[in-house]
Amino acid sequence: MNKRKFTAYMGMLLAVAFVLSYIETLIPLNFGVPGIKLGLGNLAVVTALYTIGIGPAIVLAIMKVLLVTFTFGSFSMFMYSFAGALLSVLVMALLKKLDIFSCYAVSATGGIMHNVGQILVAVLITKEIRITYYLPVLIVSGVVTGAVLGIIAGLIVKRVSKVLKVDYER
Repeated sequence: MNKRKFTAYMGMLLAVAFVLSYIETLIPLNFGVPGIKLGLGNLAVVTALYTIGIGPAIVLAIMKVLLVTFTFGSFSMFMYSFAGALLSVLVMALLKKLDIFSCYAVSATGGIMHNVGQILVAVLITKEIRITYYLPVLIVSGVVTGAVLGIIAGLIVKRVSKVLKVDYER
């Protein structure tokens, strides 16, 4: 892929991530456990991971967190989002590199790791280990939302790969 096409594609993925993150702020979710989110913006990150690679997916995840935080958030939101996004994308990159997991499994694991990253930040800030009691519920929500996003990302990647002329197996 040439530089211009790559830049346009990255810009489009960042715009999609931003818009989906904004839409997510409009959806009221209250399951009694803080931190449960759909993670719609991560759809663009998983798509980037499978179409243009690990490095661009990491850059996209970081840019998404910065853009969304500067627009809608606060410094504390940044800390939680950055830790979750970074841990998520790094673990997804590792699993993808192993090449034994499907896009759905990689995305579901990313959903789990996002929640784990946020819990780690919460424990560090509050110095309260009991916050980890939320983890089982957050893991379940991460698996469900991550798997659904992985299914959607898999469908998108199959179609986009044809246009970008990228091999996609799973």
